[in-house]
Amino acid sequence: MQAIGFLELNSIARGLEVADIMLKTADVRLVAAKPSCPGKYVILVSGNVAAVNASIDAGAQIGMHNVLDKIVIANIHPQVIQAINMTSIPPVPNAVGVMEFFDITTSIIAADAAVKAANITLLDIRLGIGIGGKSFVILTGEVSAVEEALKCGAVFGEENGVLVNKVVIPKPHEDLFQSLF
Repeated sequence: MQAIGFLELNSIARGLEVADIMLKTADVRLVAAKPSCPGKYVILVSGNVAAVNASIDAGAQIGMHNVLDKIVIANIHPQVIQAINMTSIPPVPNAVGVMEFFDITTSIIAADAAVKAANITLLDIRLGIGIGGKSFVILTGEVSAVEEALKCGAVFGEENGVLVNKVVIPKPHEDLFQSLF
């Protein structure tokens, strides 16, 4: 079973050290390790559930008081990892949905819930870089599928007070659609 693990720290220096330990602790693949706004460091790893858990646990132990958030999601949908790496570009503009959050972790949870709830394609999961620590998810599909995906994806953010906004654009202008990539 494929899993993704996420660790967010309030120190860039400690983040680099933690990322190294995480990769040396277990057989995981580094999805992303980079500074984010405002002065945080985020680490995402993927692999089997046991390896991801071991990696995240080791990172949290080394990161101690610098750890702001951590999560392991088992059975992650493959599109989530593709969207974090921005490797999915649909050929035809369709309805576009956007979910925006005050934190990073919620966007990963929301994207996974959205893609499992409806027949959509995740286009991008932006993780707090250059946007003041916020995050957002962009997805596309038929209008009804996008509406259902946003409804299901935004639940966690709504329940925890970190949803900024969610919108559906039924037929985006082609120039706007192209600007997403």
